[in-house]
Amino acid sequence: MRFRTILVGIAVLAMAFVGATLAMQVLWPAAESSRRVVLADVPPLPAVSRTSTIVAPTVVTLGAIREMLETTAPRDLTGTSDNPVSKLLSNAEIGWTVNRGPLGVFGKPDVIGVSTVLTGTLRATGQISTQAAGSLRNAVTGLLGQDVGRNVEKLAGRTLDQRTDVRGNAAVVSQPVLTPAWRLEPNLTTQFSIADANIAIAGVRLNVSNEVRPLLERQVNEQVARLQARLRNDPFLEHVARREWAKLCRSLAIGAAGSGMPNLWLEFRPKRAIAAQPRVDAEAVTLLVGVEAETRIVPKETKPECPFPATLEIVPQTEQGRVNIAVPIDVPFTEVNRLLEAQLAGKTFPDDNSGALAVTVRRASIAASGDRLLIALRVNATTRKSWFGLGTEANVYVWGRPVLYPKTQMLRLTDVKLDLESEGVLGSAIRAAAPYLESAVAERTVIDLKPFAANARKSIEAAIAEFRTAGDGVRVDASVADLRVVDIAFDATTLRIIAEADGAAKVSVTSLPK
Repeated sequence: MRFRTILVGIAVLAMAFVGATLAMQVLWPAAESSRRVVLADVPPLPAVSRTSTIVAPTVVTLGAIREMLETTAPRDLTGTSDNPVSKLLSNAEIGWTVNRGPLGVFGKPDVIGVSTVLTGTLRATGQISTQAAGSLRNAVTGLLGQDVGRNVEKLAGRTLDQRTDVRGNAAVVSQPVLTPAWRLEPNLTTQFSIADANIAIAGVRLNVSNEVRPLLERQVNEQVARLQARLRNDPFLEHVARREWAKLCRSLAIGAAGSGMPNLWLEFRPKRAIAAQPRVDAEAVTLLVGVEAETRIVPKETKPECPFPATLEIVPQTEQGRVNIAVPIDVPFTEVNRLLEAQLAGKTFPDDNSGALAVTVRRASIAASGDRLLIALRVNATTRKSWFGLGTEANVYVWGRPVLYPKTQMLRLTDVKLDLESEGVLGSAIRAAAPYLESAVAERTVIDLKPFAANARKSIEAAIAEFRTAGDGVRVDASVADLRVVDIAFDATTLRIIAEADGAAKVSVTSLPK
């Protein structure tokens, strides 16, 4: 009897199991589990570039300017004067040699100057004329007698060689101005002085300052005028800019955006040149120069075309240089799927064991549809109220809108809703779990963009390092202080992250070419 009872119990359990299985197949048919949601078309992401700016103050110390001028400026001036004492001397020649001392360079707002001390010799040679000797004899005879007068007259025809020292100061002052034609207008002026000195020729005093100063000043002014014309027409600034422009126009290897992804390149295409008027102080001359460029991430090395601008755009002065590089980073949805699945796969909802149904996520993927994203979840649904834990697998689709949170650098989904057409895969049972699923997707579908930003920052820093130089008296410092994600976009296959890097740049010049 007991054995028969056991057999009947087993039969009842078997029938219950078969009935439950049939019910599961009716409620959750396998055909529906493969139902897919129709995705709305998403236009392809357009080719995009961002505007980046690099502005670097170039600080040239006054010491570097002084050393350069010291080796290039002439050290002496020589000249002769027309005979100003023709009635006193015949065959006269008055000449001078003037040497400059060490140069001093000074700076004050908008003005840079160079000064030096002048020392030299004035020499007057010739023969005392008969007319001068006769005049001198008459003057002496009246005072000292005829004998002395006759002796003075004998000086006629004698050779005279007189010398005296010349001392003075010279300064050249410049108010440099940049022009849009890539030229420097130096605006040079001279300041000149000669100390008073006299030389006696046949009893007549000749003022050295009056005789030498106009001629020496004219000679200096002629040299300054030639220097000003040369500087005004010298294309040295344009030549340097063209050379650096060509260096900037290229693609820089920045590595891969993620594990298993291809190497990428940062294309830098300068398009605009800017500069501020020189700023002068007591220590240095600062010239602010910069470029604006189009930057983009490309899958392979490119050779962009970068026509050199005919005009240099003059902008207001600023105290600090800056680096602002904006780049679009394209991340395929396969990489996004990997991140999403790591957050959802294996999780069971509701996680507090409440509810009649336990839904465990097996797989998760993401797809674009219009302006929304569709999360496809492969789930296993198990009833908690059955001793047998009956369940089945099915696909569940959840909609959401991606939103960037700039402060946290996170991408989250908002407006998360279970797809109404696809919920039938689990029949009425899934409706009970829908709030948990929606909450779980909203909470866990969070893509941390900071690793992408950190990787981009590392790549941009490596690229900037190529511009960082030190040597030959020139030091270029450039660094990235911060990188953040500022925008996102997507198409059917790609999530585009727009990142901006901020930093500083400075050029220090302690030695100039001589």
